[in-house]
Amino acid sequence: MGRDERDAAGAVVLGLLEDSHRAGPRDLPGLLQDAARRLGLTGAWLYLADVQEKHLTALPVPPEDPRATGPAGPGLLDVDNSLAGRAYRTERVCTGGGPGPDAVGWVPVVDGIGRLGVLQVTAPVLDGARLAAGGALATAAGLLVAGQAPFSDQLVRTGRRRPMTLQAELVRAFLPPRTIGSRLVTSSAVLEPAYDIGGDAFDHNLAGNRLHLTLVDAMGHDLASGGCSAVAVAACRSTRRAGGTLTDIAGAIDDALTRWIPDRLLTCVIADLDLVTGVLSWINCGHPTPLLIRRGRIVARALERPPHLPLGLPAGLPRTAPAVHTARLEPGDRLLVHSDGVTEGRDAAGAPFGEERLVDVVSRAMADGLPAPEALRRLVRRLTAHQGDRLRDDATVLLVAWHPGGA
Repeated sequence: MGRDERDAAGAVVLGLLEDSHRAGPRDLPGLLQDAARRLGLTGAWLYLADVQEKHLTALPVPPEDPRATGPAGPGLLDVDNSLAGRAYRTERVCTGGGPGPDAVGWVPVVDGIGRLGVLQVTAPVLDGARLAAGGALATAAGLLVAGQAPFSDQLVRTGRRRPMTLQAELVRAFLPPRTIGSRLVTSSAVLEPAYDIGGDAFDHNLAGNRLHLTLVDAMGHDLASGGCSAVAVAACRSTRRAGGTLTDIAGAIDDALTRWIPDRLLTCVIADLDLVTGVLSWINCGHPTPLLIRRGRIVARALERPPHLPLGLPAGLPRTAPAVHTARLEPGDRLLVHSDGVTEGRDAAGAPFGEERLVDVVSRAMADGLPAPEALRRLVRRLTAHQGDRLRDDATVLLVAWHPGGA
């Protein structure tokens, strides 16, 4: 794409962003179509991934919008068995013939480094310039979806295949994006069963040269469990944003649970990773030991420390501050924090999924050059298949890759 073409494409995308200030989510398909035609494309249709990342669903086109037409092909596509799904899985542009005379391209749509879906673009010929224009349009679409999704039921419904339970809706209201990161680090998480989670929740946050991680697992699988984990995440954020330490965060969670949700225990790992030095600091309150993966293998007992008691013990029992442990990561290391529902999930014969299988699935996916979110998506597929497609406990995984050399 020459300089004049880049300038023209930039002007179109800027116009799209300016128009979006006074547009709602229903207007997004029409705005994308209008921008696509100004970029020399014949069409553009946005597909969003569902919460389990099994399908890509076309964003509904309001029939009253004269600028928009329906998607050039099926409105529901399988992530594992479609060209669109391949673009989503690999986060790379894929092209091929379409049902009509135009060529079809599938461009990943991301928010930062987190996957949202794909943009289908069509043109008589998809040369480098048009694909570059499609990439610019997909970038703008990602920004618009991420900005509007928190207050748009239409966008939320597009990413769901069935209703959520009350406790799942409560917990998801507190969850951050599934994937965050920078040149130095990638942190990605997955939580299942997506529509019926009970006591698990996670949080991750980038602040300067520090990555904060929290994974909690509340006792039970009901509304009180969801409330317990939601309160824990809120206490974590409130304390962290006020400048509190890991010990302060654990104390705030413990105090909140004891006062407001008594008789509910919660296990957790609360951690900070220094992105410059690779020093990991963490607290473990009754939770499974985090795993350190180096060159595709578990570093045996690298993060094994005596755990502290779970949080939320009844009032009146003696309390001590949990110990803060430290370890130094090497560039390329991966940290895997999980709830017990991952490794203890059993098949029909009673065999657990186990740590070895957990690390093997993740390591193989990343050795194939797949991004961390795709490694976790594959892990969930293997985990649910192991349990006959029916999880009996919440299964949550946080996967952190420290890559200070850039990736």
